[in-house]
Amino acid sequence: MRFKNNYKPAESFILVINPGSTSTKTALFCSDKQIVSHVETLQSSRSNSTGSLWEQFETRLLAVQRFIQNNKISRIDAVVGRGGLLKPVRRGIYKVNETMLQDARKGVQGEHPANLGCALAQQIAQEWRCPAFVVDPVSVDEFEPPARYSGHPLIERRTLSHALNLRAAAYWGADKQGISLQKSRFVISHLGGGISIAAVRGGRIIDVNDASSAGPFSPERSGSLPLQQFADLCFSGTYSRAKIKKMIMGEGGLVAYLGTSNLIEIEARIDGGDLKAKEVYEAMAYQVAKEIAAMASVLCGRVDAVVLTGGLANSHRFLGKIKKRISFIAPIIVFAGELEMEAMASGALRVLTGNERAKNYR
Repeated sequence: MRFKNNYKPAESFILVINPGSTSTKTALFCSDKQIVSHVETLQSSRSNSTGSLWEQFETRLLAVQRFIQNNKISRIDAVVGRGGLLKPVRRGIYKVNETMLQDARKGVQGEHPANLGCALAQQIAQEWRCPAFVVDPVSVDEFEPPARYSGHPLIERRTLSHALNLRAAAYWGADKQGISLQKSRFVISHLGGGISIAAVRGGRIIDVNDASSAGPFSPERSGSLPLQQFADLCFSGTYSRAKIKKMIMGEGGLVAYLGTSNLIEIEARIDGGDLKAKEVYEAMAYQVAKEIAAMASVLCGRVDAVVLTGGLANSHRFLGKIKKRISFIAPIIVFAGELEMEAMASGALRVLTGNERAKNYR
């Protein structure tokens, strides 16, 4: 499947770079077709380093440069990096500039491997004398006012989500349903190492859980926690601030309960009679279904489709647990796997062909 465009693009060669927690994905697209791709896995000692995320920059840069050399790439018209935890921005394609690079390094909304994306894209773009972009970064913020309230004025709800995948799924969902994106109303769930569940109206993410610290628990993240017990844990003197943050993101969810984030391994344990694994597995699906139903209420129950995407959507068993609880809401569409690489390439292509204007990050 390809990310859909409503125009016939001119031939352009676009390099896409997607740094993740354990790997760097790189691909070359000719217009809207992927020509070649590679996933470079980080050494576990480096990916789990307690040092700065930016210590990985040179290693990841070398991996991208090797990809270019090994595939004898002779032309690059644009480079796209994954957009990270930047300042809140509206959806769209952004030129990489010095302000963006500074904010990514500072981690203005937190530290995440995606923060490296703009810097990697900029470095390669300078070498090839072409533009560098990010598309729909993690910090896309188009909340309506009621969605910003957390329950206390000292804390405002943040919009840190898998915006790139959510918006790509909205494009695909509208195409599959035969409706215009502008008139579409979807609940979209990105199901991966982190989970984002969003109400998306007219292509705009009007509400979504903060995938770094709220919503359902996921393979590696705790999701929403009971606050009274969590406050006691924070001030127990047993755990450092860094350890608490790891519990929330990286060592929460399936990892905390079962010691692994690998859904295939957990399903094998269930088949072998592991009752604890079965209970945790079903609890995660239960929480996902509950959040989907909550987001349907944001759209007043008028939902064109519930869209399920991300790596976990490859598991028919896991989706089955979710579907039995949400089938009453709307038709269910599944786009298994991640859409990020094609979505980034498509965004850059829209700029190169003049169908969309790149925005300035301020």
